[in-house]
Amino acid sequence: MSQPRPPRGTFITFEGIDGSGKSTQARLLADHLRGEGRDVVLTREPGGSAGAEEIRALVLQGDPDRWSAETEILLFTAARRDHLERTINPAIAAGKIVICDRFADSTRMYQGLSRGDLRTTVDQLHTLMIGREPDLTVLIDMDPATGLARAKSRQTAEERFEDFGTDLQAQMRAGFLGLAREFPDRFRTIDGDRAMDAVAADVTRTVSDHLASSG
Repeated sequence: MSQPRPPRGTFITFEGIDGSGKSTQARLLADHLRGEGRDVVLTREPGGSAGAEEIRALVLQGDPDRWSAETEILLFTAARRDHLERTINPAIAAGKIVICDRFADSTRMYQGLSRGDLRTTVDQLHTLMIGREPDLTVLIDMDPATGLARAKSRQTAEERFEDFGTDLQAQMRAGFLGLAREFPDRFRTIDGDRAMDAVAADVTRTVSDHLASSG
């Protein structure tokens, strides 16, 4: 008698500029899916595992010029590898839905594009050390000035990238929209310049459609 197939895990990421509301939307989605009885792991990058959280403090705090873009790529890749090994891959293998606030697309933008022409380096390291893309990426699109104002109003210690200013956020927005065109099969872009509930409704519908189509 054949053994029953284990449930299929799903990897969903949220991307967007700082202050776009993606973290809130990731949390609301996780709450909604748990309410449906689904097994969900909500995590974040950089972070999501003990070692990666330590690296998070290194890259998100301090002076904007603390690290070069090249050093940041190595730090983020190291954090992502630990996160993948200890949190993401085990959860997916167990059939869970993993919802991650940022993943490799953020590194492609922040370090690979907006702070130098290093996209090829990011992709090479990603292929070598990570080797996984999300099943679905939800991009919360937001006006850069609005997003930066929201991000700065939080007044946390993790404002190193916000301190680069509006120009970086504008580059990031254009870059994320470019990624959505580059990877149309996994990206879904949602207008974040609306009420939180309206954005959440679109996110829920988008993810529900994906889960239904993927079986």
